[in-house]
Amino acid sequence: MNILVTGGTGYIGSHTCVELIKAGHDVVVFDNLSNSSEDVLDKIEMISGKKPKFYKADMLHPDELEPVFLENKIDAVIHFAGLKAVGESVAKPWYYYNNNIVGTLNLISVMEKHGVKNIVFSSTATVYGIPAFVPITEECPLGTTFSPYAESKKMLERILSDYQKANPDWHVVLLRYFNPIGAHESGLIGEKPNGIPNNLMPYIMQVAIGKLPQLRVFGDDYETPDGTGVRDYIHVVDLARAHVSVMTKFSDEASTYIYNIGTGIGYSVLDIVHAFEKANNITIPYQVVERRPGDIASYYSDPGKAERELGWKAEYDLERMCKDSYRFAKNSLS
Repeated sequence: MNILVTGGTGYIGSHTCVELIKAGHDVVVFDNLSNSSEDVLDKIEMISGKKPKFYKADMLHPDELEPVFLENKIDAVIHFAGLKAVGESVAKPWYYYNNNIVGTLNLISVMEKHGVKNIVFSSTATVYGIPAFVPITEECPLGTTFSPYAESKKMLERILSDYQKANPDWHVVLLRYFNPIGAHESGLIGEKPNGIPNNLMPYIMQVAIGKLPQLRVFGDDYETPDGTGVRDYIHVVDLARAHVSVMTKFSDEASTYIYNIGTGIGYSVLDIVHAFEKANNITIPYQVVERRPGDIASYYSDPGKAERELGWKAEYDLERMCKDSYRFAKNSLS
């Protein structure tokens, strides 16, 4: 298939491009490079043997998307492009709603114009809010979200689902990610956020390579085995491979399909810290601070539906996640 990957030079997008190419698909990328670099394309080529065709384009400007569709016969779109920093979204809600929602509406319009009716949407498990039950299945009702970022994803799930109902020849796949960590085993691509990271593993990596003095652990008084929050962490390569598995749905009946993408295993913050220390023979100093508003005790998936319907299951263990993360962090210094 000819697959357009929006935001394809980003963290998850770049790993997905690698796995798509390895599976024999032709990949086209557009990205506005607001939080990534064009040299990621060279690294994708180094890993996969093939460089994706690239367009620097912003989905807020539909005219920039037109050449992507005019010059390529696109069969399906995997839609990663969007702003994703939770804290920034709280400070700049209009910026997030405008970029993520208006940009996606523009993308849908251009897809419709060019007869492209298959889309995989990069969503998030945070659409469940405080979940009604754990482990979380796809039948868990959506809850109150705690950031404009999460709310924009929830809104876009509704928009895409409603659009599919009104246009029943469309295939819409909503993938609700849990917590992607890790990096490609080559050490060439991985997560490299700007500033102080919001997420645990990038924060640990910056402490490990000496960019930050210590890790802040937000609360140790939750009702969990060690008092710190429990989450479902998944290796980014496993997550990327889920997108390859989803390609089979485009030959099934047109509908909206929803899948949790996680491991089904909950690890606490201190589980991750100690696993990272053991895997990489390094000490991570940390300080326990007050809980963050909106954080909950335990949050992990039941990924069984994806295994049953897609034949996909996470394969990499926590040790692998930690080793690959540190390898990338050290390589990024050179």
